[in-house]
Amino acid sequence: MLRGGGDLATGVAWHLTRQGWPVVVLELPEPLAVRRTVSLSTAVADGEIIVQGMKGVRVESITQALAVAGQGDVAVLVAPALPPLGHAQPDVVVDARMAKRNIDTAIDDAESVVALGPGFTAGVDCHAVVETMRGPSLGRVIRSGQAQPDTGTPAEIGGRSADRVVRAPADGTVEWRVGIGDLVAGGRPLGEVGDATVRAPFDGVVRGAIRAGTRVPAGLKIGDVDPRADPAACWKISDKALAVGNGALEAVLGRLQWPVLTASHSHRLAEAD
Repeated sequence: MLRGGGDLATGVAWHLTRQGWPVVVLELPEPLAVRRTVSLSTAVADGEIIVQGMKGVRVESITQALAVAGQGDVAVLVAPALPPLGHAQPDVVVDARMAKRNIDTAIDDAESVVALGPGFTAGVDCHAVVETMRGPSLGRVIRSGQAQPDTGTPAEIGGRSADRVVRAPADGTVEWRVGIGDLVAGGRPLGEVGDATVRAPFDGVVRGAIRAGTRVPAGLKIGDVDPRADPAACWKISDKALAVGNGALEAVLGRLQWPVLTASHSHRLAEAD
């Protein structure tokens, strides 16, 4: 069970499903994912999403979620809190919400509780923490202690760092003039938040954009411009998400027995390959 369905959570789901794990994602009614083309949370509004052969399907109940996940797809359920599951208690809970703090995750939520990034202490509120900071430790499993603290500055990509993140210039509702995958020139209007115009910080490709119509506060991350200008990359799970996902898989397998691939999963993996 993944709490959160953003791009890093999707990297976790990718690795887990390819090893045969049934996966259920819990999301907010209005997800704030920016990289929506590679985020399972997109299924909340769209009903379903396919990310590199992995299908996410919105469900309306735990019973439906277990059925969908058991068939090899990822179930996406609107549930801000862990729902009462009775006999369906998950073997694994991964807090992938990237809140930079522990909201309500406890080490006894499941047999294996994994958390992504800063704000958690392995051995106290979870069994393992996965490092999410770019660098030599990215994706490493921490079984005692914490991940590196949040610096507030995005890692450099293509020579750009903080300026590649598009933030809301004011409180208001987001509307876009461009879409994910569009090539844009520096200074071009990307859209509006309320009466304020949002402009491209430099030449690049729109790699991410929060869903149009979302009401946001000033300063919230609402977009991402990639200076590498490769539109195809907008539909690929990032190297960071894959590294974090691989770390989460390692953390899970460190506590639980390796699952046996079902015939349904094996068939789906063959189709994806």
